[in-house]
Amino acid sequence: MVAIIDYDAGNINSVEKAVRYLNGECRITRDKAEILSADAVILPGVGAFGEAMERLNEYDLTGTVKEVISKGTPFLGICLGLQLLFEKSEESPGVSGLGVIKGSVKRLPRDLGLKVPDIGWNSLRIYNRNGLFKDLEDEVFVYFVHSYYADAEDKSVVTAGIDYGVRADVAVEAGNVYACQFHPEKSSKAGLKILSNFLKVAECIPKE
Repeated sequence: MVAIIDYDAGNINSVEKAVRYLNGECRITRDKAEILSADAVILPGVGAFGEAMERLNEYDLTGTVKEVISKGTPFLGICLGLQLLFEKSEESPGVSGLGVIKGSVKRLPRDLGLKVPDIGWNSLRIYNRNGLFKDLEDEVFVYFVHSYYADAEDKSVVTAGIDYGVRADVAVEAGNVYACQFHPEKSSKAGLKILSNFLKVAECIPKE
């Protein structure tokens, strides 16, 4: 069973529908025991970094997320769920993130004539095809909605990036932790393949 963490962030239902479409059993929950006993855990979300951390703390989920990761359960962060894995964000100065991935979240540049927030499709530069991007074509377009981007301290964990005035780290893999800034559940066939790859790694759907 896949536990989708409910902390009042947006876009959770879309993730649930995508997992079910791929024949994965899932449940939206904030119950600690249910999350810790799950075969895989997804932290989705659309919203502000500071408010999200406040809700995770309010629902006593911060420690639960860290425990899930430390015990080796396959874990996927999506959009805001990726950003929260980092140490801090320029969006919410003084607020500590989960600190699972070293680095910070920065504001997309607003002085280069680019649209911010970045809403729409962008092509990925894939650096590692062994996890989320296994068996994907060379040029993959996925759907973004973001005003901030991750900047990982250790670039060896970065599996995909985009160029949007800056080099943005948009996917990371570190042990049992996977995360992407874009929305696989809204990225058509390629996005479903990425989500399917995670579910196969977690053995939540059969491998082909």
